[in-house]
Amino acid sequence: MKVEVDAELCEGCETCIELAPDVFEMEGEVATVKIDGDVPADQQEDVQEAADSCPVEAIIVS
Repeated sequence: MKVEVDAELCEGCETCIELAPDVFEMEGEVATVKIDGDVPADQQEDVQEAADSCPVEAIIVS
C-alpha cells in the first residue's frame, strides 16, 4: 500500500495525524506523509481509516 496527501485539498484538520501518527505529520498547514515507499503492514489499517475519515478526501491510497 502506498499513500499520499493532496496538498491542494488538505485543510489541515489533523485527523490523519490522530489516527496514524507514525505515517502522517504536519508541514506548515497541510499534512504530509513521513514515510518513503510502502506503508508498513502494521500501519495499513490506520492509514485506511485516516483516508476514510478525511473530510476533504485528500488522502490517496493505492
